[in-house]
Amino acid sequence: MTTPDCRLYLLTPPAIDDLAAFGRLLAETLDAGDVAALQIRLKGAPDDVVAAAADVIMPIAQARGVAVILNDRPDLAARLGCDGVHVGQDDMPCAQARKLMGPQAMIGVTCHDSRHLAMEAAEAGADYVAFGAFFPTTTKDAPTRADPEILTIWQETMEIPCVAIGGVTAENAEGLAAAGADFLAVSAGVWSHPEGPAAAVRALNAAIARGVERRG
Repeated sequence: MTTPDCRLYLLTPPAIDDLAAFGRLLAETLDAGDVAALQIRLKGAPDDVVAAAADVIMPIAQARGVAVILNDRPDLAARLGCDGVHVGQDDMPCAQARKLMGPQAMIGVTCHDSRHLAMEAAEAGADYVAFGAFFPTTTKDAPTRADPEILTIWQETMEIPCVAIGGVTAENAEGLAAAGADFLAVSAGVWSHPEGPAAAVRALNAAIARGVERRG
């Protein structure tokens, strides 16, 4: 089987009230279609809360071949045994995160709407760079708005994969996949979908497939 040209990168909801219920929902969601990675993104949560979430999430995701990435905290990601970490511009530098997590870990870096930041991240050893936000988002306060053209330019000039993030839904995913995104990072577009997260994954996979078909 060939690897798709663009895949879904799921982010957790910003807060998880009932871990057992979320575990069941996550399993159904991941079973609904292709998901490459799952980012545990619980901003501001204490370490023990993040660790408890990881204990539930990691076995479910990894049993399905889904990589588990922790947001912001390379030290905690290494301690919990996550597959990787995603760092922002104000978090630990990529090179330092690599030293903490080792050569096999997956490290992604937020690069907003800047190819310069993305090239710096690539030079520092990032495994992927994330551009955004592409659309209005309620999940986080996005300081920049990116144009899909940045995905096309990056795809044409660089080898390191790029992630599109920020307000991505089944309704707008096709254009980002067509523009050249390797991954589409989605949170509310899955968890808040009116027909449920599993339906969202199926719809997103279909939109991604249409977008990839449109690539020149």
